Amino acid sequence: MPEYKQFPLADTAEGLTEADIIAWQVKPGDTVTVNQIVVEVETAKAAVELPIPWAGVITELLVEPGQTVEVGAPILTIDVDPGGKAAPAPAAAPAAEEPAEEEMKPLVGYGSKAVVTQRRARKGAAPAPAPAPAPVAVAPEPASASKPKGGYVPLAKPPVRKLAKDLGVDLHALTGTADGGVITRDDVQAAANGSAAVSTVSDSDSGYDPATRERRVPIKGVRKATAAAMVQSAYTAPHVTEFLTIDVTPMMEFREKLKKSREFAGVKVTPLTFAAKAVCLAAKRTPDVNAVWDEAAQEIVYKDYVHLGIAAATPRGLVVPKVRDADSMSLKELAIALTELTDVAREGKTTPAAMLGGTITITNVGVFGVDTGTPIINPGESAILCLGAIKDTPWVVDGEIKVRKVLQLSLSFDHRVVDGQQGSEFLADVGALLADPAVAITY
Repeated sequence: MPEYKQFPLADTAEGLTEADIIAWQVKPGDTVTVNQIVVEVETAKAAVELPIPWAGVITELLVEPGQTVEVGAPILTIDVDPGGKAAPAPAAAPAAEEPAEEEMKPLVGYGSKAVVTQRRARKGAAPAPAPAPAPVAVAPEPASASKPKGGYVPLAKPPVRKLAKDLGVDLHALTGTADGGVITRDDVQAAANGSAAVSTVSDSDSGYDPATRERRVPIKGVRKATAAAMVQSAYTAPHVTEFLTIDVTPMMEFREKLKKSREFAGVKVTPLTFAAKAVCLAAKRTPDVNAVWDEAAQEIVYKDYVHLGIAAATPRGLVVPKVRDADSMSLKELAIALTELTDVAREGKTTPAAMLGGTITITNVGVFGVDTGTPIINPGESAILCLGAIKDTPWVVDGEIKVRKVLQLSLSFDHRVVDGQQGSEFLADVGALLADPAVAITY
């Protein structure tokens, strides 16, 4: 007889209670192997791909894309012994049958709680494997449908799904041109330009109300978590923000020299790279900015390491992945680490673990052409440095007005941990290092 298991939503990071289903990578009737990726979910911290710990045949998808699911709730049913299938999988084992309890092993890298599953009573040995059965769930609607039924999801990578959403293209109306029917960016662009038949997302699906000319979007995922964290920080840590304007012409000239050097060939060195190094050096002279207020223990915890957070804007919202032990890295190592970190973040692949345990953060609003800002401290930290745009500005040099590369810095800090003097000294040190990188030799 068939043996059914229900795959629960795993806890992908400590403390998470729910996640949103982004996209299914399988459909009813598909045969899967152990640790095959079956679904992509978005937690409060990041997008995560979940593997399934069993091999077998998918019989039913219990949740549709876009739905929010609590950790531990079943999201699909799988037949791990598909030989001799005689009946469709039930939503749950009948009460009259004797259930056999089995604890699902945690997925590698995930802290899944024990989940009890039920199986039908087996009589005798399992029959020999047979060809994969036909799908048990309701078949999907035609491509013209505005919303999928039966859990069917077209094959497309997350960036392609984001593009389709932005352009109002229904992926269910497209036929992918890549291998295996995968939908590409070109397929979406062609549909948006009218080169292919496509159904646009309906007003009810997009949240747009023509009567009020307003669009409502549910608050969830990364956006929800970021909002909660910022409110908590703003109302628990007394923020102080200081500003400093500096001439970074020498830094920009040094950057050009590094580009031409053999050691930095192929390495992307940006103003953020210099700022990261400056923060690590300055934090050694003012360790209070790298400490944290522990309200429960009534202690200030000083960190003998710098896990540097880098605020990154992504299609899913603001995330702050960390460069671990950034203070032990050379300028070149920092440059490589920052490039890898931001690339992964923009692709939406930052793992929840990569965003935990920061000690101090840098946010760069200069990439948007903004001069400066008053950033909110990340919970669990005591300071955040904001970089503004580097602009050609009239500047007095040796009594003469010249055009120089000028940058505005702002530092927000927790006044419970960092006094005004300490915050000012730290900001001045960072400014001095960016104004003249050679100052680092004296540290």
